[in-house]
Amino acid sequence: MSTRIAFLKGHGTENDFVIVPDPENAIDLSPAAVAALCDRRAGIGGDGLLHIVRSAAHPEAKAMAAEAEWFMDYRNGDGSIAEMCGNGSRVFARYLRQAGLVPEGDLAIATRAGVKSVHLAKDGDITVGMGRARLPEGDVTVSVGERSWPARNVSMGNPHAVAFVDDLAHAGDLHSPPPFSPVSAYPDGVNVEFVVDRGPRHVAMRVHERGSGETRSCGTGACAVAVAAARRDGADPSVTGIPATYTVDVPGGRLVITERPGGEIEMTGPAVIVAEGEIDPEWLENAAR
Repeated sequence: MSTRIAFLKGHGTENDFVIVPDPENAIDLSPAAVAALCDRRAGIGGDGLLHIVRSAAHPEAKAMAAEAEWFMDYRNGDGSIAEMCGNGSRVFARYLRQAGLVPEGDLAIATRAGVKSVHLAKDGDITVGMGRARLPEGDVTVSVGERSWPARNVSMGNPHAVAFVDDLAHAGDLHSPPPFSPVSAYPDGVNVEFVVDRGPRHVAMRVHERGSGETRSCGTGACAVAVAAARRDGADPSVTGIPATYTVDVPGGRLVITERPGGEIEMTGPAVIVAEGEIDPEWLENAAR
């Protein structure tokens, strides 16, 4: 890498990302390079990295190019690859709009969890079609210290364990992944959400995201929480025939999640681009070693 590399910094309800525009997929972003960029002391800092690539230029997204021009090559803060990031998809869409690459209105984005529909509203909020949740069978338990709770197993294209607790402080510091059992339930790790009630159809959560630790927000996690809460509350839209909308407070703000009777889930919230600059390629090469 002999030329300087453009980057931006953005967040969705304070779930923050390093953004690397790379339409032709010309930049080699190794796991070590991603981890260095996301390091909050020695790098730019972020919960993850949004690598913005044209679908036709990426081997994992070529098959989706006819449906979605842009592919969200999302990486966790430790450099590992993730299937999907709900807050990241809003920030991804905000970047495309700010760069003049897409208009307001409807947009399709390719992800490793499939093509996602996005709507950029004039008021600034962005709604993402998050697809359908799957609820794998089997009992799951999560633990923090001497406490343990039953958890609802929810897949949003990535795995979640949702535990309803009496106090969010019971989640501990969430620096390390909360233990879960059986281990076979999540062979590749899991995002763990701890949830308390705030009122009718209104909950608050904290989350440990695999590969990132505790984050200020998790979009797929908020969707998983709303799905688990609806099942707990007897408000499953596939049974009632009525959409279920939950307000989900996260440490970084508020998201609104709606599950339709057909199973489609929509997430609405803000997304902000806060800065842009250039990465020194020599620094990145050294940091990635």
